[in-house]
Amino acid sequence: MAMSEAIARIDDYGRLAWLALIVLGFIVFWPVGLAILAYLLWSGRMGCGRHSDLARWQERAAERWERKRDRFEQRLQRWEQRWGRHDGLGPTGNRAFDEYREQALKRLEEEAAEFREFLDRLRMARDRAEFDEYMRDRRNRSANPGEGSQGSSPPPQA
Repeated sequence: MAMSEAIARIDDYGRLAWLALIVLGFIVFWPVGLAILAYLLWSGRMGCGRHSDLARWQERAAERWERKRDRFEQRLQRWEQRWGRHDGLGPTGNRAFDEYREQALKRLEEEAAEFREFLDRLRMARDRAEFDEYMRDRRNRSANPGEGSQGSSPPPQA
């Protein structure tokens, strides 16, 4: 990894990463910590002195996000090269196998659609049964309004 890539990666983590690096540098060998501190002050990464204006900080933050996005896209491309894309299978070069695979996938998609329709019918039947039960219960309550209130009334007090 080149030095500029390492610096960019540390920049992505922000000031706390630089501060941790300074502390680590002082612990390992104090001139290393001092050199890192001098570099940070000189480069303006700590927002001190002549480098502390807000617009420049925002520009650097936008650049950091851009670098993060680029690295993510590169990782995604490497992953796709290694494992392949999953949004569709490419041709194998054997037409007979490709036709068989397409027919099998088409058949599976049709079966999945039929299964979804079956589940929709089951849900509708269950919903209809629950609604019918509610309506029967409601009719029974309205036909016998006194039954539900007799058991819940408190006993008379003497």
